[in-house]
Amino acid sequence: MPLIIIRSVLFHIAFYINCTFWFIAAMIAWVLPSDAMMWFARAWARSSLFLHEKITGARVEFRGVERIPTGPVLVAAKHYSAWETMALLLFFPKATYILKRELLRLPLFGWHLLKGEQVPIDRGQRAQALVKMQGRAKIAIDKGRQMLIFPEGTRRKVGAPPDYKYGVARLYAQLGVPCVPVAMTSGLAWPRNTLLHYPRPILVEFLEPIPAGLDPNVFFERMRDVIESNTNRLLKEAGYEASESAGPSQDRA
Repeated sequence: MPLIIIRSVLFHIAFYINCTFWFIAAMIAWVLPSDAMMWFARAWARSSLFLHEKITGARVEFRGVERIPTGPVLVAAKHYSAWETMALLLFFPKATYILKRELLRLPLFGWHLLKGEQVPIDRGQRAQALVKMQGRAKIAIDKGRQMLIFPEGTRRKVGAPPDYKYGVARLYAQLGVPCVPVAMTSGLAWPRNTLLHYPRPILVEFLEPIPAGLDPNVFFERMRDVIESNTNRLLKEAGYEASESAGPSQDRA
């Protein structure tokens, strides 16, 4: 445990120094096209992930990259930590995240998100927010961008029962593009609600795309089941035994 604490402290120091450098450097992109901001975002993500792997000792493996289709696509990923918000940027050069509006209030970072044409959602005004979000997402897809969403809406603890929101099915129906489900084990190395980081394997798998045009209910069930079953498989491979009692749940609000 003392070594884990030391590694975690060193990573946090290096991470925030790295963030400060790239957030200041990216200010030049305010006067450039949005693609320039995404270049800075990927550089920040790549360097942050490098620091995390080297300092904490968390081995990373990406699988199924060849399954990622070209062009606009919806990406639905398991969400355990901040790690995957950075990692996915490396595989989707025109990434557009659906994110909580509160992030836009953060100095520099929030302004960069606006310049990068990310899509905020106000979770306090759910019905109106969903309509606005779907409209902005459709504009992004029409521009050839990739739409990234965490269907559970927030980070989950490893082993917690899944809690997928039905809004992802409505978005899928609105966009009319394939969906790439993503399973991963990032929560083993970067758990939520703790400052500690562990030298545990991070396995990420891009799964077989779900074709466009399915009934939203069929899509929702398939997406949820394929992410959960493959996440549990990866967790077991990484040495974690998922609880068999943690069955799927859903929220159709």
